[in-house]
Amino acid sequence: MAVLPVVTLPDSKLRQPSALVTTVDASVRALLDDMIETMYDAPGIGLAAVQIGVMQRLVVIDTAKEDEPRQPLFLVNPEITWRSEETSSYEEGCLSIPDDYYEVTRPERVRVTSLDRNGEPQHIEADGILATVLQHEIDHLDGVLFIDHISKLKRDRVIKKFEKAARIARENGRPFNPRDGDRPEAPERTPPRRSMNAT
Repeated sequence: MAVLPVVTLPDSKLRQPSALVTTVDASVRALLDDMIETMYDAPGIGLAAVQIGVMQRLVVIDTAKEDEPRQPLFLVNPEITWRSEETSSYEEGCLSIPDDYYEVTRPERVRVTSLDRNGEPQHIEADGILATVLQHEIDHLDGVLFIDHISKLKRDRVIKKFEKAARIARENGRPFNPRDGDRPEAPERTPPRRSMNAT
């Protein structure tokens, strides 16, 4: 297993839909293992393959608290088949938009179908934080970011901040790392919060 770099704004891959996985083979399982390792290292509670630059419909999730045993979920070609009319709000963040957190309202419960890491069908009925993370990660597979669920004013501010930081990094001949001071607005580095990526 390997820890892979996470794609961040303003990378255009994050706005592209991901392709269906046609066969769950050893290479897909190896990729899922790399994804879960990358997610734990970040640290996060969910990760979509596009976030490591792979345009396939793959998601890994683990909403276990830090003092609980790990409970990884592997989803291949996940699809939301039902959403409740009732909603709930969580403060969401995203590994691809580090250090920005906003309250997002989504359906409180969902049903999701997918294949597991062995290619077998699995059905998940979720509420609470798991329902939120499922929706957040499946959004990624369709090129949708959690900031698309907040006001245009806030969304534009986030996008401009990352575009500016990437430009500054280019002008200084450095690779863009949104956590290392390329963003003038960012505070000094602090230990990262677990991000959904409540994502």
